[in-house]
Amino acid sequence: MPDVLTESEVESLLAALEPDGPAATAPVSRGDASADGVALYDFKRPERVSKEQIRALRGLHEGFSREFGAGLSNLMRTIVEVKLVAVDQLTYGEFLFSLENPTCFNLLRAAGLDGHMVLELSPAVVYPLVDRLLGGGRGAAAGDPPPDRPLTDIESRLVGRMTSLAVEALDRTWESLATLQLSLVQTESNPQLVQVVPPNEVVVLVAFELTLGEARGMMNLCIPFNTLEPIAARFSGDAWSSYGKRSSDPRERVVLDRGVSRARVPLDVTLATTTLTARDLADLAPGDVILTECDSREGLELRVGGKPAFRCRPGALRGHKAVRVTGPVLKPVDPRSAPPDEVKTAAETPSNASAGVGS
Repeated sequence: MPDVLTESEVESLLAALEPDGPAATAPVSRGDASADGVALYDFKRPERVSKEQIRALRGLHEGFSREFGAGLSNLMRTIVEVKLVAVDQLTYGEFLFSLENPTCFNLLRAAGLDGHMVLELSPAVVYPLVDRLLGGGRGAAAGDPPPDRPLTDIESRLVGRMTSLAVEALDRTWESLATLQLSLVQTESNPQLVQVVPPNEVVVLVAFELTLGEARGMMNLCIPFNTLEPIAARFSGDAWSSYGKRSSDPRERVVLDRGVSRARVPLDVTLATTTLTARDLADLAPGDVILTECDSREGLELRVGGKPAFRCRPGALRGHKAVRVTGPVLKPVDPRSAPPDEVKTAAETPSNASAGVGS
């Protein structure tokens, strides 16, 4: 006859099978060390951006949200609220998977960082903004879904005005850390068609919420880590405070003036320049006259560090060759901006002078 389990034994077996039972192993969160000192690490989502850098990016783009919101409100002639929602790191594949299709996917080139960024506008807020620019904005209800189609050419031009505002605001926001020099490279409705970085590459996602009346939508700024990596050290706590604007120290100005005043710079004077053929050069003899392209009334050109700086006259001082500065080098007159009389006077100025060749 087989053994019969008691009620306590049955309860013990059921408790061991339950995931929340005492026999179940408690899940170890990412980065938490176990009893033997081993920590779990997910290679699909590596953490390459520290929490301190995330906080610095949050503070940086909070200022961007206020500036962009003011510019967008001025463009729409109504209040548009731009609110920073989150700053997080994830893979580029996860970012693409979270986007709608179609959407407004803008690829930006950051020439100052030699990389790219992505600015994505949700259709839930793009179409109300376009409708507002075209004079509407009150006919559709807030709960109506956006049209399931790509933007037309006219709508793309209107959205380009909003994108330009965002690009200009980003350039001004980042100028204390780096010169971005952002420019719009490509606009797509299908985000899967644009592969900026490999799908497993880490990106920083800065999410904003745009509110126009009762319409709400998301705007996402995706920054690949390889674009951010050259200046990642500037987002540390000590470096972050040092990039703020501050007034100059009078002692530093004195030291700088003293150091600059002692710097040596090369000076050279060009007597004249002209072009001769090899035959004319071979036939030169004492007493011949060479015509140059320099006006004798203008004097000589004194160059500082290889760049024209002053006009001067040749002479001698205490047995040494010398020049006397007569004035600064005048910039050439632009015929498109100068008055007609000034252009005519410059055109009538003779350009040839003669220099004698001594024995």
